[in-house]
Amino acid sequence: MKILAISGSTREASTNTTLLQTMKNLAPLDIDVSVFHGLQALPVFSPDAQGERTPMAVREFLEIVCAHDCIIISSPEYIRAIPGGLKNAIDWLVSRVEVIGKPIALVHASHRGDDMLASLRLVLSTVSSNFLEHLFLRIPLIGKSPEDAVKFLCLPENESQIRSFLLDLEALVISARA
Repeated sequence: MKILAISGSTREASTNTTLLQTMKNLAPLDIDVSVFHGLQALPVFSPDAQGERTPMAVREFLEIVCAHDCIIISSPEYIRAIPGGLKNAIDWLVSRVEVIGKPIALVHASHRGDDMLASLRLVLSTVSSNFLEHLFLRIPLIGKSPEDAVKFLCLPENESQIRSFLLDLEALVISARA
């Protein structure tokens, strides 16, 4: 199983990226998690820049999406909304085939952010016919440094939640293929 984990944050010391990187490190052997933390490299979406005019950074992003069985997104809330970089990446995907039936699940690194999550759920359920709204993992890391976040995530109860989430995602993806 190949999972693409997209961080909705462009911040270097992002707790969302730390959560995804720790998920990668804790993943069972048969689950390969790749963390994408490069939203800032994608140009602003324009319908005029599609087809043969699609920028190289976007083409590379689309290839990465296509090469994975499913997607996990972890994102901060910016002013009660989806961060611009993440929304921009989704805009590049919306008229493409790479994401239409791709299973997508959310994880969240904060106890806050419900307005953004509601909006993101609406957007993702529109973009993919296989948005797994009921599969969700929330581990509050707000205010923690990346080092402290990793220590917290590696506590036995949090490791167990992460592994269970990944195994549940794997089972759902496999059952959808059958």
